Amino acid sequence: MEKFELKIGPLTRHLPILPINDTTAIASFVLLGDAELTDYAAQALAKRVPATFDYFVTLESKGIPLAQELSRVTNHPQFVVLRKSVKDYMLAPLTVPVTAITTSAPQQLVLDGADADRLVAKRVVIVDDVISSGGSLTAAKTLLEKAGAKVVGQLAILAEGEAANRTDIEYLAELPLFSR
Repeated sequence: MEKFELKIGPLTRHLPILPINDTTAIASFVLLGDAELTDYAAQALAKRVPATFDYFVTLESKGIPLAQELSRVTNHPQFVVLRKSVKDYMLAPLTVPVTAITTSAPQQLVLDGADADRLVAKRVVIVDDVISSGGSLTAAKTLLEKAGAKVVGQLAILAEGEAANRTDIEYLAELPLFSR
């Protein structure tokens, strides 16, 4: 299997290159379970967060360990997770549709109404593992603004493909897309 060598600071990972459609392949980056990389990324990204904010917000599921570690190192005791489906325990959830490069079927992002109430008039920083097409990021911003929050920053470990040209995100390394 072909692999891509990813370097983030002093760390190196060898990512399998996997097809996502007939013309494009990605280097598959999975943060879940990589405590060393999560810790390094949180320490590095913590230096890039806006000076004043109230909450980190992440998207289920691969951004969760990063948001947790960022919350810890920046002394923010809570963060919010945007879910991919409505759960029975949610009160008055807010939803928006989302399309991402690695997902073939349309999905939704869901904010529990209790979290939405907590975010009214708060400054939030969106955290994710990889930003690629920006579909998930756009949906997250829409959902958070619907809840009355103000997005003051956007962080990711990796910017994939054209996302590396964006000026509205902070990231640690670029990840190419591959033609098939």
